[in-house]
Amino acid sequence: MSPPPFPILFITATRIGDAVLSSGLIHRLSGEVPGARFTIVAGPAAAPLFEDVPGLEALIPFEKSRDGGHWFRLWNTVRRQSWGLVVDLRGSAISSLLNRRKRAVYRRVAGPVVHKVIEAARVLGLQDDPPSPHIFVGEAAARRAAELVAGEGPILALGPAANWVGKTWPVERFAQVAIQMLGAGGPLEGGRLLVAGGPQDAGVLPTLRAVVPRARFIDLVGKADLVTLHAALGSARLFIGNDSGLMHLAAAAGAPTLGLFGPSDERAYAPWGQKGRVLRGTRTLDQIRTLDPDLSQAICHMMDLSVESVTVAAHRLVSETA
Repeated sequence: MSPPPFPILFITATRIGDAVLSSGLIHRLSGEVPGARFTIVAGPAAAPLFEDVPGLEALIPFEKSRDGGHWFRLWNTVRRQSWGLVVDLRGSAISSLLNRRKRAVYRRVAGPVVHKVIEAARVLGLQDDPPSPHIFVGEAAARRAAELVAGEGPILALGPAANWVGKTWPVERFAQVAIQMLGAGGPLEGGRLLVAGGPQDAGVLPTLRAVVPRARFIDLVGKADLVTLHAALGSARLFIGNDSGLMHLAAAAGAPTLGLFGPSDERAYAPWGQKGRVLRGTRTLDQIRTLDPDLSQAICHMMDLSVESVTVAAHRLVSETA
């Protein structure tokens, strides 16, 4: 006999990366709460990550509005339901205004910086056993991903874009690393190059297309939805990318992931898991903040990260995950 439905309202992040890092909580609830039925609230960019969640009853894209009425509109959408559990990773007051049996609301904790996976786990009291990020992949997305990466040879996946120029390592340097990794004598010699990104990232393609013959180039820039892209990245022998949602998607998919950091905090945002590594240039985050205190200037903070150091780290990660 099936358990009675247990409705869960799960309010997660606006950005793709933060939503990925909290996704393990949904996986844990799905596996441990009999009859779990999810209504998931996420930013418009991140919402498609959750389309294949088992027991999904509603997916609500949630975007802030200038009039400040976004929380009222969300409340008006979900207020008629009697919730078994409300999980609010945004720390709002909405759960206090809803009919619910239990609630778990994010609260800032004083102390040292912790990884965002641990920070999310605290909301459900799981910080001692934090659930790893997990994106559910349905049959259609898995089939489409397999078609996109079909072929021979290991895949080097690159995520050369980011949401801000300050975090973006020059695409020409990505190309130089790819040449050394895929070329004669490289650890992925004769392999394929996969480039991932959104439609807005198409500018990276001309430089990277020239690295390998057309038959060995996989263009996934704006060509796949997030769940399919995540599944495709799981086929990569190595992912190298800026600190971004793509980096976290790759790590969650189980790909050995080398994250390139500059003006962001690897203590909070390193790729999660045993196959994740972080590399930054010669400057610390504090030194970068001295130049750009608000981390808002339109300048690249990644120029001190050399091609040689990234190539060495990439070689090492391939060796360590053989």
